[in-house]
Amino acid sequence: MFFGIAQNNLTVVAQDGAYIKPITTNYIMVTPGQTMDALLTANQTPSEYYVAATPFFDSSINVPYNITNMSAILNYTGTFTSPSSPLYPTLPNVTDMDAANAFTSQIRALASADHSVNIPQDFDRRIFITVSVNLLPCEQDSCAGPNGKRLAASLNNISFVTSSIDILQAYYRSLFGTFEDDFPSFPTFVFNYTSGVSEDEYLLPSRGTKALMIDYSKRVETVFQGTNIGNAENHPMHLHGFSFYLVGTGSGNFENTTSPDGYNLQDPPAVNTIGVPKNGWSAIRFVANNPEVWFMHCHLERHASWGMATVLIVRNGMTEETSLLPPPANLPTCS
Repeated sequence: MFFGIAQNNLTVVAQDGAYIKPITTNYIMVTPGQTMDALLTANQTPSEYYVAATPFFDSSINVPYNITNMSAILNYTGTFTSPSSPLYPTLPNVTDMDAANAFTSQIRALASADHSVNIPQDFDRRIFITVSVNLLPCEQDSCAGPNGKRLAASLNNISFVTSSIDILQAYYRSLFGTFEDDFPSFPTFVFNYTSGVSEDEYLLPSRGTKALMIDYSKRVETVFQGTNIGNAENHPMHLHGFSFYLVGTGSGNFENTTSPDGYNLQDPPAVNTIGVPKNGWSAIRFVANNPEVWFMHCHLERHASWGMATVLIVRNGMTEETSLLPPPANLPTCS
């Protein structure tokens, strides 16, 4: 969404709890699930000014979205006559991708002596994940989605199925049959991800409860590749348990040989949620130093509920300090 205050600039100083180089701006673009810390200097003529937030929506096709604008009023202290109608901020158009990119492209880690960064300059493992909205068949084409099918979503063309037993408990207690540990590090189908796609083998995903297994302390690069299967749009991808570095982003298909040339390995922001561009890609890096079972999902909750999710499991290290903690003695049991 876009956010701003009429006639007042903001200075953005942090994203997802990590300091960034200050950005002075008259609007902010926030991806669902992200946080921004911004400072306001109340240096305008004492009055009342609208605070507003408007949607950002870049879907390729005509699908419904929430068109609601949110607003409040910033009221300066002091003696003044309230305006009959407070000034409203001028925010970018709902579909203004250039404005969204203009803001996000400015974000850099503070990377100062007091706020150092530790970006992996190389990686031990690259994971490539396609992000798609899909369809699933319904008996006698009786569902409300296109062509009588049911709307779904996927990562690497696998639509996540929530298990009846908690995956963390199943992993810790070695309860077999709850999940499979073979989420692929690369798409099963390789195709031109951002061109027109209509083949059922791409549109119809498989379904499963699969986990992505990663060894402790490995330097991981994950590339999220947007696709125009079903509907191309920006997807806010979120990983629990880590702050990671957004080292690169681009339009079109990620190219192994040339896309990394544009990486920022000096001061990329440390975040926990990124917006994967419509028909584009985003690359992140992190060190797998937090052994646990972590959910990875789109922060558009409808997409997550449709299956745009998976589980990342970081295996134990060699010591007790680098291993998964046992459950607390008072952990409630499910009834």
